[in-house]
Amino acid sequence: MIDIRLKVFQSVARNLSFTKASQELFISQPAISKHVQELEKEYNVRLFERLGNKIQLTKAGQLLLDHANKILKNYQKLNYDMNALQQYTTGELRIGASTTISQYVVPEMIAAFHRQFPDVRISMLSGNSREIEYALSSDRIDIGMVEGVIRQPQLKYTSFMDDELVAIVRSDNTQLTKESISLAELKSIPIVIREFGSGTLDVMQQALKRQGISLSDLDIEMNFGTTEGIKHYVEKSDALGIVSIRSVNKEIYSNIFRIVEIDGMSINRKLSLVEKQGETSEIAKSFKRFITAGYKG
Repeated sequence: MIDIRLKVFQSVARNLSFTKASQELFISQPAISKHVQELEKEYNVRLFERLGNKIQLTKAGQLLLDHANKILKNYQKLNYDMNALQQYTTGELRIGASTTISQYVVPEMIAAFHRQFPDVRISMLSGNSREIEYALSSDRIDIGMVEGVIRQPQLKYTSFMDDELVAIVRSDNTQLTKESISLAELKSIPIVIREFGSGTLDVMQQALKRQGISLSDLDIEMNFGTTEGIKHYVEKSDALGIVSIRSVNKEIYSNIFRIVEIDGMSINRKLSLVEKQGETSEIAKSFKRFITAGYKG
């Protein structure tokens, strides 16, 4: 029913790339180009300026994108409402999740949601918290899941789970054999942490700030873009890493890592669903209700 050309155009405009649109929609690049050319022929306009290897929207292209976004959202709502008459939920749900959540929290949630709503097509985007918020603001996803404490005023946040960050070392670390360290000792121990823009780092910075400590006071040996990167590095070095307890439960049980307590400092946080103010799709609302009501995994 939906005009595939509008969906293709929206993807190209959002990515500013025919190649990325092809990968996103699982359509060949020649077919992507053909759909865009048909739209240009239909309205007798150029939708993109082609500048070498890059493209950008023309004025006509921006106008079409504004209308396409509205039309596709309305179609999604129509599809949901018509199927709801038969208590049948179908459609597409685009979820974005920060790295820690996407690896250690959301797979189980999505599996449980899919069991209840098997006809909802789910796609998943992973990145750090800032990247997920940007993807939501730019309509690349329908709902996000982030872990930071920094809030964007144009977005709405709803906590759905508690989490704790812990300090870990490899179990046979001979340089750090103590079960706990002081804040003063923390400053002199080589440490590996997440990258800037990560919700994990945001929370860690806030916890340190409450103790009168800044990142510049620490001996930061490396920044990693993923929790798995930190874990692999800690396993092969004498460094200390700061990660979610959810990411190392198995390794602690298997005696690969051990937790080192930091005297006088705990790093607790809320994991949050994030939506655009007043613009959440019906399927995304169903996902939110499912998660916040306490799903049965």
